[in-house]
Amino acid sequence: MHIRVSYISYLCLMIFVAIGCSPNVEPITAKRFEVSDSLIKRLLIDTVQQANANVELSFSAKIMASEDKQANIYPMVSGLVKNVSVMVGDRVAKGQQLASLESAEMSAYEKDVVAADAALANARRSLEQTEKLYGSELASGKELEEAKNDFLVKTAELNNAKAVLKLNGGDSGGAYSIVSPISGFIIEKNVNSNMQLRPDNDQVLFAIADLSTVVALINIYESDIPNIKEGDEVQIALLSYPDRTFSGKINKILNVLDNDSTVMNAKVSISNPELILKPGMLATARIQSRSSINLPVVSSRGIIFDDNKNHVLVLDEAGKVKIQAVEISRKTAGKAYISKGLNPGQRIIASKQVFIYENLKN
Repeated sequence: MHIRVSYISYLCLMIFVAIGCSPNVEPITAKRFEVSDSLIKRLLIDTVQQANANVELSFSAKIMASEDKQANIYPMVSGLVKNVSVMVGDRVAKGQQLASLESAEMSAYEKDVVAADAALANARRSLEQTEKLYGSELASGKELEEAKNDFLVKTAELNNAKAVLKLNGGDSGGAYSIVSPISGFIIEKNVNSNMQLRPDNDQVLFAIADLSTVVALINIYESDIPNIKEGDEVQIALLSYPDRTFSGKINKILNVLDNDSTVMNAKVSISNPELILKPGMLATARIQSRSSINLPVVSSRGIIFDDNKNHVLVLDEAGKVKIQAVEISRKTAGKAYISKGLNPGQRIIASKQVFIYENLKN
């Protein structure tokens, strides 16, 4: 046992001497990470701007039908729906029948028309007889005047009964027809064949919209409210048409913030003669505005958050990259306003910045 331990000790000593005395072995040192020129050429570089100039603000938006060119149809009477002849998305003309139903209420309206028509016929005969009697001096002027007035009253009652019948969608055939009051597209439908309409039903049966003009509903961030005003020019971009933009102006700002999203909505009317903009489409709204904040501003994509601080990778004139701590005043619409750490004109790396930052830091 003693001989074995001594032998192992001897081997360890010889290895230690060989390593320490060998002239060809150099100490191992960690090579510092550097950002090469070829890598920089493949990176996205942002330039710090001064905020008190014209800036482009970008917001999400949604295409909607214009309320001024939309008609909502409610049931005027209760009854059983016999037929629905249109679907959502169909184009309809003014006066076109959308649905028909049978209704007990229509019988009362039709009865009123029949009764008024009969009363008018009696008044007409009475007036004709009174005129003959008056010509023969067998009736007085007062009686003639009363006959004329009665005829006028009965005429008005018949016209009123017909108007009520027509207003409720009825006709002389006894059917109740729901017709379109405007030309446009069916954008909502809540009625089907064999459906029973109750007297207390207050749901829209059909919503029809003229889509020659549509509205883009823009979501304005709370921090950007001071920079948006009615009349601002807006460029609308849609995923469906990436090679086109649609222009409009803010014509209405809804001065109430949504409780859930904490955004304020603005409306932009857009001419749509080709009918290619459809309600429900998602869009991006770009608005040119002058910022009221006199701070350097840069795209927030280049900001790195680490150890409870914000950092950027600054690229100097010599092409060297260094880590720079910054303080952010606020962020809005993809922009970061810098209160400390950057000056206008400086360049920062805005792609693969986390990878580069981790290697430079270590």
